[in-house]
Amino acid sequence: MRKFSPEYLRRTREGMWEQSREALEPLSLTDRERILDAGSGTGELARVLDEESPGRVVCLDADPDLLSVAREQTGLDAVAGDATRPPFRPDAFDLVVCQALLVNLPDPVAALQAFADCSTELVAAVEPDNADVGVDSTVAAEVELERSVREAYIEGVETDVAMGDRLVSLFHDAGLEAVQTRRYYHRKLIEPPYDETELTAAARKASGAALTEHETELRRTLSATEYDTLRREWREMGREVVEAMREERYRRAEVVPFDVVVGRVSGSGRA
Repeated sequence: MRKFSPEYLRRTREGMWEQSREALEPLSLTDRERILDAGSGTGELARVLDEESPGRVVCLDADPDLLSVAREQTGLDAVAGDATRPPFRPDAFDLVVCQALLVNLPDPVAALQAFADCSTELVAAVEPDNADVGVDSTVAAEVELERSVREAYIEGVETDVAMGDRLVSLFHDAGLEAVQTRRYYHRKLIEPPYDETELTAAARKASGAALTEHETELRRTLSATEYDTLRREWREMGREVVEAMREERYRRAEVVPFDVVVGRVSGSGRA
């Protein structure tokens, strides 16, 4: 499983659920008493779960650095452990949920089965469909380069990062019933005035650091020459973005679709 830094998770999840939480309705959060956020990372989803539910929320993650941030930012109980093998007794929770976890696992069905073992009622997943990301930018080269990087990354990564409709099948394969699904669109807009996070992200494009995060996956797909060319063009694009931001004429919009899938544990006794 890939490791992510707190900074990476903050950049990719910042602002998620601020506009709308309707897609979370099938989780029936107001009825929950005990919720586990499996693979909680820095706790962004756990905070939302805590705000929407009267129940107790527990964060679980194997990375102590991420878990420390989650504990500090949410004030919730945080347990160190493998999310695919939750260190809890059977039926310890009435909802086990994960966000952007299954796309990073080689065997997502096994993880869902493990979640079902420690839930009395519901198992849910909020997973991005990386093949359907939309980007628009005032820097024309950015749109095409991001599309090329995304396609090469999806081909080179060793897990299914674009599950889409297949996510429902995974729930059925795990023995979960009455599966419901909704799609949530995480919209991110960059426009003047820019904050420090946005300025830092632009600088990382210009330096090539943003591309380096995915170098391993990209090199599985691209030849050395193709990767070097992509990196050079990426850095040139990044410098153009930085210059456009200096002149306050840079705008970028990104839409990342997330599939929210909820299944009922077999034998839980509810329709």
